[in-house]
Amino acid sequence: MEKLLVFGHQNPDTDAVTSAISFAHYLNQMGVEAEAVALGEVNEETDFALRHFEADFPRVITTASNEVSAVALVDHNEFQQSVSDISNLEVKYVVDHHRISNFETANPLYYRAEPVGCTNTIIYKLFKEAEIAIPSQIAGLMVSAIISDTLLFKSPTCTGEDIKAAQALAELAELDLEAYGLELLKAGTALENKSNEALLNMDAKSFSMGDKIVRVGQVNTVDIDEVLERQKDLEKLMEVTNASEGYDLFVLMITNIIENDSKILAVGSGAAKVETAFDVTLKDHTALLEGVVSRKKQVIPQLTEAYTN
Repeated sequence: MEKLLVFGHQNPDTDAVTSAISFAHYLNQMGVEAEAVALGEVNEETDFALRHFEADFPRVITTASNEVSAVALVDHNEFQQSVSDISNLEVKYVVDHHRISNFETANPLYYRAEPVGCTNTIIYKLFKEAEIAIPSQIAGLMVSAIISDTLLFKSPTCTGEDIKAAQALAELAELDLEAYGLELLKAGTALENKSNEALLNMDAKSFSMGDKIVRVGQVNTVDIDEVLERQKDLEKLMEVTNASEGYDLFVLMITNIIENDSKILAVGSGAAKVETAFDVTLKDHTALLEGVVSRKKQVIPQLTEAYTN
């Protein structure tokens, strides 16, 4: 059987990178040759996790059809978030915890999607169902993703299954969940050396909403005002990106991981949709969304409804 490449979405976060690693290991144990790769350089948080567990960094690819004919997608399914030549590849597997959109295949495939806080929670269940042991190193990477995606279990996306999986994986990795979790999350808030372009794209995804494309990025911080010191420059760059990529709207979520609130910066012709979606009035392109920390559960569904109704 030909080797598969396994990867998460563009601008990969910790779950995208580590779920590729954990699912590739699972497939190899199941007799399917697979290699984990990434669709972009890792961020500081993911770098911290990989170094902590002395794991190899996955190589970065921009195309896959020059190497393989089939792939496995983790932590995403929407083609605009995937590898650039995804339409030239056969998708054999998908493991994801997001909405299903803009996705179809010519052939049957293995598709596992569950409404949990993290893709690695689903992969943990796959290991348990197949009775495959999880090595300590991979367990550490998997629990890192759960901590990241659930903001150490504070996100509304977090479920009891995420907590149960994290506790079991932390035991395998011999981790103090709370202490390690805080270290990991703090590693991801080091933004002072990030360029404006890097800040906008470090965790940004594009979404189809009606007949429009909306770009939503998210930055985790302990000081929202520090990020907003760059507001004018960020706005200009968002305007340029909208024009070059055809986005109707670019929204940047600036999330305070301590206070569990987000301030959004919205630029584009669709800015009025933000006001409708969240019942707010944008002031200087911004609005505070109290208690909002999850793009997947608290932002994308509301914006989609505003665009389609």
